Amino acid sequence: MSATDNDVYELAVVGGGPAGLTTALYGARLGHETVVIDRGGGRAAMMTDTHNVIGVTEEVSGNEFLETAREQVASYGGEFERGFVMDIERTDDDRFRLSTTDSEIVAERVTLATGFSDERPDPPLPRTGRGLHWCLHCDSYMFVDEPVFVMGHGDSAAHVAMIMLNVTDDVDLLTRGDDPTWSDETATMLENHPVDVIHEDVTGIEKDSETGWLEAMEFEDGSRREYRGGFPMYGSDYNTALAESLGCELTDDGTIDVDDHGRTSVDGVFAVGDITPGHNQIPVAMGQGAKAGLAIHKELREFPRSAEAVEADGPVSDEEVPAISPNYSRRRSNTKGTRVVRANLP
Repeated sequence: MSATDNDVYELAVVGGGPAGLTTALYGARLGHETVVIDRGGGRAAMMTDTHNVIGVTEEVSGNEFLETAREQVASYGGEFERGFVMDIERTDDDRFRLSTTDSEIVAERVTLATGFSDERPDPPLPRTGRGLHWCLHCDSYMFVDEPVFVMGHGDSAAHVAMIMLNVTDDVDLLTRGDDPTWSDETATMLENHPVDVIHEDVTGIEKDSETGWLEAMEFEDGSRREYRGGFPMYGSDYNTALAESLGCELTDDGTIDVDDHGRTSVDGVFAVGDITPGHNQIPVAMGQGAKAGLAIHKELREFPRSAEAVEADGPVSDEEVPAISPNYSRRRSNTKGTRVVRANLP
């Protein structure tokens, strides 16, 4: 399914990662016309294996995880458009017009789930998922009692190197020839932890010929050090251009400032996932998506009508209920009795 030009939706989600897809799942299942605009890729798609997601086994790849999630959203009437959102503007009737690479979409609510990109160190590098890893809490388990590297020259790199001592006694901090920029306090901590700081740059990578896993690195001084894998710590590039164009407030670290249900400082605009403060974890992102989806539903649902509205507009008539989108109603009727779409709308 794809959205067509000038389609009107109740909810438009920008970004198709775990947070955005969970928001869309709640929106679609709760009866709202929902569209996801996704350019593809993202950090979740890079995963060779899925970790720390209860009910999802380790061998499920990121792409498999996301494909299953898209199928779930589509099963409740959610639609998808593959493309890039270039601009979002508020309309005269207080909705939002999203200009994509191929169309224009109008929505009553917008959820930004645009995430961030990890700053990559210069090559040579091992392959992502085969020695180069981006999530400490997801992947540290696989390095128990194994030799590990951390790349970087700032406080975050130094702290991650010390954190890895919780799972292994063989940790190197590779500055790649850059001068350290960590604080004096961090320097004192680092000096008192058994972490080897290697200042020479990496000149070569050795990998297992069959699996492609990292085995060792070579350095410009001619030395060779064995590693099972490690973590680059060079910061994040948050994709906040759309949020900034709408006037959403950002935090000091560059993420979008949100409340506990994903509301930004701009009415009608929500943000979830890695673009917001907090742990960059799939279960966390899914929880944020669920909270935002419920908050959006409560804003969009017609009933109960308040006492003030009843006084102004009169009682709810039989003709006004149920307040469910035609698309949702058709799907529910066509599959009534099947487990996949059985829903109790609050």
